Amino acid sequence: MERRASTELKPKGRKLTGYVARFDEPTDLGEFVEVVRAGAFTRTLAGTGAQNIRAIYEHDGRALLGRLGAGTLRLTEDAVGLAFEIDLPDTTLGRDLAHLVERGDVAGCSFGFLPVSDAWSEREGRAVRELTDVDLIEVTITASPAYDTTSVQVRASQPLGIRLARLYVEACQ
Repeated sequence: MERRASTELKPKGRKLTGYVARFDEPTDLGEFVEVVRAGAFTRTLAGTGAQNIRAIYEHDGRALLGRLGAGTLRLTEDAVGLAFEIDLPDTTLGRDLAHLVERGDVAGCSFGFLPVSDAWSEREGRAVRELTDVDLIEVTITASPAYDTTSVQVRASQPLGIRLARLYVEACQ
């Protein structure tokens, strides 16, 4: 599973809202540049498995915040990207997280996915990966996004994913 992060997160009372991915904005991941294309989540969100997409804290499946099938997580593709809204649970984690977001201590979002369709090319001497279809697995709230920018999807630390991407890029050259 691959992960990307963004730092647009807003508390709205007992809800968190933001964008976990922004379309058509290149992200420099070091080894290559990546772009999430509009519609990359459409198939996943329309599929029967979408009901199992979860919102979690720090990529920890035990720190559940919401689930699409329960109606406590809502995901929408719009012209900007993949927007989310989470109804925070009335738990210690939910209350603490709302407070941390309000203070600005936790300001990042991320998503875990498996690529279904991507295209590789080279621009200005750099490998570019365009994600056109992904299986979305999770939306996560994180204090440690890889990059501190509000409008860019970024990769969370994933050494195996980077190694696989390198091998793929090398094979395409």
